[in-house]
Amino acid sequence: MSQTENGAARRGRPGFDRRGLLDAAVAVFNESGYDATSVAALATRLGLSKAALYHHFSSKEEILETALGEALDGLEGVLTDTRTVVPGERLAAVLQGAVRVLAAHLPSVTLLLRVRGNSEVERRALERRRAFDQEVTGIVRAAQEDGAVRPDVDASVATRLLFGMVNSLVEWYRPGGAEDADALARDVLTVALDGLRTR
Repeated sequence: MSQTENGAARRGRPGFDRRGLLDAAVAVFNESGYDATSVAALATRLGLSKAALYHHFSSKEEILETALGEALDGLEGVLTDTRTVVPGERLAAVLQGAVRVLAAHLPSVTLLLRVRGNSEVERRALERRRAFDQEVTGIVRAAQEDGAVRPDVDASVATRLLFGMVNSLVEWYRPGGAEDADALARDVLTVALDGLRTR
């Protein structure tokens, strides 16, 4: 390494762009736990100085907020994009959209599902997630009233069961595997809604 390069490294020249640093940091949070990862440990794991990390993000909390926001923005976007769809079809569209968001933003969604409300950033994220779940429950209820899905399952229970299945994908789904996101979404719909649809 040249003296100039060595000096630049000591001064904390960023080794990642903002996107790359976010992705790398989220991977560390998912592996080691957000609370257990200090800024110093994160910088060391990424091979950066703390100054280089702070070049892109003002704090560890900002990294977390950005990652959680990415996941939540995607999920909320699914609700927005399906507002004009009739309830039964909207439920299917929301499930498909949620699977695609999960596949596209797997590390961020994984992180979202692991937060416990230990900080203000996490509490705000959990509040947004609860609002998402409540809107989906409303969609299930509207589909029941429309006769599109069976009415003998409580709408909030159905929502928890449906998204329990969707959320479990973070434990085993890996992009680039045998099924792409669209095929996975179709499989989720087949398993989830064939048991709910009226005969």
